[in-house]
Amino acid sequence: MSEIKGQPCPFCNENKCTLKEDEVDIPYFGRLFVFVMECEGCGARKSDVEPAEPKEPCRFTLEVTSEDDLNIKIVKSGDATVKIPHIITIDAGPASEGYITNVEGLLDRIKKTIESTMEAEEDEIAKKKAKNMIKKINQVLVGRDTLKIIIEDETGHSAIISEKAQRSKL
Repeated sequence: MSEIKGQPCPFCNENKCTLKEDEVDIPYFGRLFVFVMECEGCGARKSDVEPAEPKEPCRFTLEVTSEDDLNIKIVKSGDATVKIPHIITIDAGPASEGYITNVEGLLDRIKKTIESTMEAEEDEIAKKKAKNMIKKINQVLVGRDTLKIIIEDETGHSAIISEKAQRSKL
C-alpha cells in the first residue's frame, strides 16, 4: 500500500491528511484500486474503489434468503446506488463512499444509518417505520426473513460477487 502523509485536507485545510492507495485482486471481479483519505486534524474520512479496467454500466440484484448469503462479497463504488425495496435507497453523491464488504456488513451499515436518522426524528409515525425497518434487517441477519439488494452503477465499478446474484445492464 502506498501512503502519502501531511497533505492538505479538503475539509479543514490542515496538512494532516493521509492518502492511501492499494491494489487488490478480487476473484470474479478483477483488479481494483482502493483509495482512502483520512485527516488526523478533523477526523474526515473518505474512501472509494475503482477497477483497474473499464467496465460497462450494471445492475446487480441479490435475493438474500439464508444466513449463508450474509457472506456474499459486495464491491460498491462511490458512484453506485444501493436499493433495498421497502427499506432504503442510498443514492450516489459527493458524500457517497466506495467500499468492499459482504451482505452482513452492508446491512449493518444500513441499520446504523436508519438508527441515526431515527434518533433525530420527531415524528412518531416515521420512528415506528424506522423501527420496523430495523426489525426486518435484524430478522434477515439471523436468517428468519428475506430481502432483495439492488446495486446500480453507471460506471460499472460495483459488483455482488456470487453466482446467486443476477447481473443486468442499466
